[in-house]
Amino acid sequence: MKHRVDSQQGKEIYSHRMSVVEPVFGNIGTTKWLNRFSLQGKKKVQGQWQLYCLVHNIEKLANYGQLAA
Repeated sequence: MKHRVDSQQGKEIYSHRMSVVEPVFGNIGTTKWLNRFSLQGKKKVQGQWQLYCLVHNIEKLANYGQLAA
């Protein structure tokens, strides 16, 4: 795995991930204080995670939606 990540293609993929995926988890974890789920069970945890993602996406639309228009 280290060889794959250290290759040129691996570095490109990882740098793209750092700019696209990781900020979302950082935002949900720090600004929304989701460091553990308050519900138990797979379906309930999935529902809680989807609500956090929905809130994140609505905030993005509210803050940046007019820039695209």
